[in-house]
Amino acid sequence: MKSNIEKLLETMRILRSENGCKWDREQTHKSVRENMLEEAYEAVDAINSGDMKHLREELGDVLLQVVLHAQIADDEGQFNFDDVAKTINEKLIHRHPHVFSDTKVKDVKEILSNWEKLKLEEKPHRKSVLDGISKSQSALMKAQKISKKAVRVGFEWQNLEQLKECIKSEFIEFENAKTQQEKEEEFGDILFALVNLARWNKIDAEQALNIANEKFTKRFRKMEEIAQKPLEDLTFEEWEELWAKAKKLCLNP
Repeated sequence: MKSNIEKLLETMRILRSENGCKWDREQTHKSVRENMLEEAYEAVDAINSGDMKHLREELGDVLLQVVLHAQIADDEGQFNFDDVAKTINEKLIHRHPHVFSDTKVKDVKEILSNWEKLKLEEKPHRKSVLDGISKSQSALMKAQKISKKAVRVGFEWQNLEQLKECIKSEFIEFENAKTQQEKEEEFGDILFALVNLARWNKIDAEQALNIANEKFTKRFRKMEEIAQKPLEDLTFEEWEELWAKAKKLCLNP
């Protein structure tokens, strides 16, 4: 009896065959690359919602992207799904010598340190600690990755107070900026410093901003719902009063 993954691979082969689906046959790695991001984000949404049925479905959509790209590569004689599975399995075993070999580790920090060293061994062409960071991820996620990688080799503030002083200095530099270009650059420095503040407090900056976005959206929608006149006609004082009401209603629906 075929496993479910074997059935899925067969389905994809049929869809990409001459007797399959015209749309599927026409797809290339580039034509469907945005789908990979979209499905990954929807899977994260499902995780955040806590809805396991929804998560199961979204993980399937992510897997579909892997299977499709693997089939496209197979059709072009480059690699297949089995090669993908083989590669990641070998990578996992190599990067966990404390599990699959006789390497001894004291804690998670040492496990992560070993992981980075092993990655460098696998990719000798990378000369910088910062090499290999995805250019396609959001700027906020990229900033977190850059910060974490730099810290792993010792580039770090001695204490939280030093970091807070750095953030204050970035705000001062922003206020003193003269041109639009300088303001943009200094504002970027503020954001990068705040990413480090999140890291110091073990906060995922991307997730924290998503939460803030959802909170603001919920409260703004509530203001639209309870407003007694068009929002564009409100004075600043009326906006403040309406925001306070919406905030209270959202906390105590």
